[in-house]
This record gives sequence, structure tokens and C-alpha cells, in this order.
Amino acid sequence: MNALYRKLARELWHLRGQVLAIAVVIAGGMATLVMSLTSLDALSLTRDAYYRDYRFADIFVTIKRAPESLREAVENIPGVQQVETRVVSGANLDIPGFVDPATGILISLPDGRNSELNRLFLRTGRLPEAGRSGEAVVNEAFAQAHGFVPGDRIGAIINGRLQHIEIVGIVLSPEYIYHVAPGELFPDFARLGILWMNRSQLAAAFDMDGAFNDLVLTLTRDARSGDVIDRLDALLAPYGGQGAVGREDQLSHRYLDVELGQLRTMATVFPAIFLAVAAFLLNVVLTRLINTQRDQLGILKAFGYSNLNVGLHYAQMVLVILVIGLMLGTAVGLWLGSMMAALYQDFFRFPYLELQLQARSVALGTLVTLAAGLLGTAMALVRAVRIPPAEAMRPEPAPVFRATLVERLGLQRLFSQPSRMILRNIERRPFKALLSVTGIAFACGILVLGGYQEGAITYLIKVQYGQAQRDDLTVVFTEPTSRRAMYELAALSGVDHVEPFRSAAVRLSKGQAVYRTAIRGVEPDSRLHRILDDRLQVVTLPPEGLVLNDFLADHLDARPGDTVWVEFLEGRREQLPVPVTDVIREFTGASAYMDLDALNRIMREGTAISGVWLAVDHEHRDEIVDVLKDVPRVAGVTDRLKAIQNFMDSMAEIVLTFAFFSTLLAGSIAFGVVYNSARIALTERARELASLRVLGLTRGEISYILLGELFLIALAAILPGFLIGKALVYLLVGTMDSDLYRVPLVITPDAYAFAAAVILVATVLSALVVLRRLNRLDLVEVLKSRE
Repeated sequence: MNALYRKLARELWHLRGQVLAIAVVIAGGMATLVMSLTSLDALSLTRDAYYRDYRFADIFVTIKRAPESLREAVENIPGVQQVETRVVSGANLDIPGFVDPATGILISLPDGRNSELNRLFLRTGRLPEAGRSGEAVVNEAFAQAHGFVPGDRIGAIINGRLQHIEIVGIVLSPEYIYHVAPGELFPDFARLGILWMNRSQLAAAFDMDGAFNDLVLTLTRDARSGDVIDRLDALLAPYGGQGAVGREDQLSHRYLDVELGQLRTMATVFPAIFLAVAAFLLNVVLTRLINTQRDQLGILKAFGYSNLNVGLHYAQMVLVILVIGLMLGTAVGLWLGSMMAALYQDFFRFPYLELQLQARSVALGTLVTLAAGLLGTAMALVRAVRIPPAEAMRPEPAPVFRATLVERLGLQRLFSQPSRMILRNIERRPFKALLSVTGIAFACGILVLGGYQEGAITYLIKVQYGQAQRDDLTVVFTEPTSRRAMYELAALSGVDHVEPFRSAAVRLSKGQAVYRTAIRGVEPDSRLHRILDDRLQVVTLPPEGLVLNDFLADHLDARPGDTVWVEFLEGRREQLPVPVTDVIREFTGASAYMDLDALNRIMREGTAISGVWLAVDHEHRDEIVDVLKDVPRVAGVTDRLKAIQNFMDSMAEIVLTFAFFSTLLAGSIAFGVVYNSARIALTERARELASLRVLGLTRGEISYILLGELFLIALAAILPGFLIGKALVYLLVGTMDSDLYRVPLVITPDAYAFAAAVILVATVLSALVVLRRLNRLDLVEVLKSRE
């Protein structure tokens, strides 16, 4: 081992605390990257394999009723590879011992066998046998929510008649990796079941012998989905077609795709922030280390070591720190990634999970980390090799003495001598103080970023489910009906207030932008479902025109005064222009609103409604729910409080779990930054502090001089840290908006307080470690002349 390697080993051991602290910062960035990419790869690989092996369809169509003979015409459309017709309908379920209303989606299977497309993965049990009625397989999430096993029985109101169904198997389907009830955004596994039954039984129950009301198909490799959808819509329109949907717009696939997109964002934004801080910290540490080793640099060059040798020596130190951080970050990231993937598997229902550490993830993380570390220290390395030997061996000139601002203002009597020394050192070395403040401020900003999401989600729930949606129960009918149904529900004992709504499936377009959604017709003076503006003030719906939420308006590039084309996908299926009258801020969905009477008028359907919102006396809630369970025309009942719980148990849990992991990593970064600032300050000022001890200052006084400056710098960094955190939050929020939900740009005081508290705790812990080293300072050794 040559002299430079021995020197490197000694310095790494001497600086082991700082090396570990910087490695932790690097590990935070690497762990976040590996965690995100591992989860992303697991979900992507599993989804692709599942779709391939179980033949997930490319296009989905719902119609009223069409003869089976029409299947041949569909198969003859250019680009269509395989077609499967089905009978699909909703049903109210009667589950023994379960008080709340539960709904089911009934889907036909070819008698006695699996489907050709959207094939079922049989977890346990068997498929319904041909010729045996009353048998069904149910989706795994529903079965787990109720503890069902093959052999259990439930009731189902099928086309107005109560039938007893035996569960013979538990399955998963690529069509329902993510499944929600009609009109809902988030899953409720206990209240929505998917049941697959023999087609002959469903066809007989719904008068569909020789007919179908649902169609799925796959495309050839060279087919264009849009062209096939246009031909399908034209062909099926006379049969009540509601508009074909491509895979990219199929509900389950769409939600899964949104989550994968957000994971990609997290895999970019968070590691980039962490690694930028790590690169900055490495630059500060190496720059200050080189300054404290000026005499050693001069001696090395005087003994014949070239600039290349010296540069490689310090580059090797950086590489060692980077490698330690990479190894630690990879291990932690893989562990966190497996935990996140398991959480996703509970939310997105896959039959298996292909969890493996991809070489791509590690290679990408390694390259990015090495590049960030080496680029971050490049200037420090260049400065090290450019110092001439004679200059390097000469001590740095002492700073020029001048009165500080406090002394110039005549306020020195207000401060003790040690306090004036703290202020004097900061004022004489403002650049070093600025570097320390900047490093701690970035750490504080990352903590704000990690802590903001919980408060933002709480705010989202407060606004969306507390101020906008104020109903107790939402009742959705199986099909549009007259307002007589509303009056019947209003007469139920315990119903305090009732309001109708109409939800119409539409395709909105403006220019080249197209979006499929639903227009919700609401009474202009609605009390149970209020439309709010940015200031949370109630927006009164105009008698004509559309009100769009901000996500939908941005997608269509529509503003108040613009006109959008509305193509109704039900009823008369008319297409007509409608003016946009307002744009509102919402945090969930991609919604459009109209005055209820105006919507009924342009659809030319009288006073039809799709459902009602109920405000009920909570003492009568269970009685009302029991009544609604037995009403055939009711497709589903949603409890607002349970909707909040569903959100918290689904997307909020994933977001908050990721935020928790990120906050832990951010906390480690904060400690690493503060500790390094303290250790560097001790290394730079050890000789000065030892001199002060010799001159008579007590151990407490020199500790106060060093640590007082550290606390002053930490306090000075908190406010800039808040500003940096707000900027990082703005950057993150702008990249994570989706039609599923948008986390609001709301940073609560708790997030700021948490970030400040972590910085102060990290400062106290760092001070305790440095104080221990300061108390063991060898005055004789430190004061030896190095010349």
C-alpha cells in the first residue's frame, strides 16, 4: 500500500463520523430512487404479465341489448382480432350479518368454463359447473372483506327477484385490478362484489337469450384503436351503445396507469432533491477539508506527487463515501420498495407480484449518484490540484480585523465577549456561514416536503367531504327515473332533506382535446352538494351552460366564455355545443356541472334523475339503509363517512406511507447536514479554540462560542428552509395532478413546525457529539506549529 492509500485510510477513519453522515444523505437519495423504481417495476412487470397471460381486452362496450348475430359484424371490423359477448348487470346483495348496503356486478361466463378474454385467475375453489344454477365465483377482495370461503351463500336481487347464490370459487380478474362502485372514485371492498355466473342463468334472468349487453374484444398488432372504436360506435348506436372505451380509458387500467405515473414522478423528484443536497454537502465538506490540509497538499507536491495523483487521492475519498451511500441506500431502498409493493398489492388486486431488483434500477441509481457526487465536488478537486506547493505550505492569511456591525452601532455592551466573538466570526466569514445556512435550509425544505402531504390530505377531506359534499347518503338508481322516486324516499321516517341529481355520460370535446366523463345536473340552490370556488365560496349554477372543474378545463383548454361540444352517450345520443360559464377548483375527479332543469331540457327527457342525496337522522340511518337494500331500482348506496374512510384506506394510505418513508430519509439528511456543519466548524477552529483555552477562557465558554454559532446558523436556516420547502412542494404538486385526485397546495403550520423541530433536534444531537470531542481536545497537539 503506497503512502497516498495509507493517508486515505487514516483520513477516512479520522473523519468516520462525517463520512457516515454524508453517506446517509447519499443513501437517502439512492433509497428513494430504488424504492420508487422497485415498486414501479413490480407493478409494471406484474401488470404486463397478468394482462398477457389472462388476455386482457383492448376495447370495452356497454349497450342496452343486441342480438347475438351482431357479433359477426363486429368481428368483420378491420383490426378486430377476437370478440366475446357477455351479459352484465348490477344487483343488490344480501349478506348475512352485514348491515350496510352492498351491491354486486354480475358478469356472465361461458357455461362451465372460463372466458376467452379477461380470463379469471382461480385463487381457490372451482368455476360454476354447466347446468347448475345458483353458483358463482366472487372477486378476492370482496371475499376477504367478508371472510367468504367456497360453500358460503349470499342473497342477490336479480332483476327484482331474490335469488340465493352459492360461492364456489374465489377469483381475480385483469378487468378489476381496481374496482369501484358506480359514481365512486375509491374502492370499497366490503360493499361492492364482482360475481361471475353461467351465462345461461343470467340470460334467463334478464331476458337475454340469444342477446348480449356487453362486449369486449382484442385488436390486431397494426390496428388503430380510435378507428375501431368509431366503427363500433356507429354499428352499436341503434342498440343503445354507450360508447366504446379503449384500454387506456378502462376504469381499472386508467387508475393503475395514474398510480404508475405518480410513481415515476416520485422516482424523479425526490431522488433529484436528495442527491442535489448530497452533492452540495460533498462540495462543502471537500472544500473545507482541502483548506484544512493546505500544508499537506504542499508537502505532497514538494515530494513529487503530480496534480493527477493529488486529484485522484481526493476523488477516491469521494468515491468511497459514494459507494458506502450506494450500498446502504440500495439495501434500504429494496426493503422499503418491497413494503410499498406489498401495500400496492393490497390496493391493486394482482394474483401475484413479480418483485425483483432490476439491474436497471441499481445501474441508474449508481450512475446518477456517482455523477451527482463527482460533479458536486469537481470544483473543489480542481482548486486542490491548482494550488502551488509554496502557497499551499503557507498558512492562510488571517482575516482583516474590523469592527463588527454590532460594535459600529455601539451595541457591544449588550453582548458578552463570547457572543461578540460569535458575531465577529460570522461577519468575517460570511461565505462559509452562507454555505452552512444553505445546506441546513435545504434539509429543512426536504422535511417540509415530506411532512406537507398529511396536512394536505386532511385539508382535501375537510373541503371535499365536509364543505362541498354534505349529504349523509347518496342513492344511485339503476337507470334514470322520474322524481316520484325522490318523493317516495323523502317520505321515509328519519329523512330530513332530499335533493335530486342527474348524471349523464358524455364525451366533451374542444378542438383536438376529447375527454369522456359525466355531466352532473344539480339544483342551483343545493345544500347537500355545494359547488365551491377557490375561496370556498358557494358557486350558484347558472340557468344555462357548463361549469367545469379545473382539471377538466385544463385538459380541454376551456375557459369561461368558450364553447365545448357535448356528445351524450345515452338517451337520444345528441351532440350539441354548450358554453362554459365558470371553472372551479376541485381535488377529486374530472367533473362537469349543469343546472338540473337545463340538463333535463337539452337531453329532452322531462324531469329524469339518476339518484338523490339524503340528509338523515343518524338514529334512523340503519332503518333507512335496510329499506333501500330491498328497493330493486336502487343500484347503490354510499355513506359519506365511509367514503372518507375508503379514501384514507386506499390512495391516502399509499401517499402517506410514501411520505412517511420520505420524511424518515429527510430526517436522516437533516442530521447529516447539521452534523457535518458542526464537525467542519470544529476542525477549522480547533486551533483558535485551543488558543482561547490557553488564554484563560473556560471549557464552557469555548463550547458556547462554537455551538452558539451552530445554533445561530441553524435558526437562520429555518425561514429560508420554509421557502425552499414551499418551492419543492409546488414542484411536486405540479407533477402529480391526475383525474383521480389532486393533492392541494396547502402547507399546514404543523408541517413547518415539524421541519423546524427536526432541525433543532438534529442541532442539539450534533452539538452533544461535537461537545464530547471538544472536551477531549488535546491543547498541546492542536497548538503545535505545522510550518
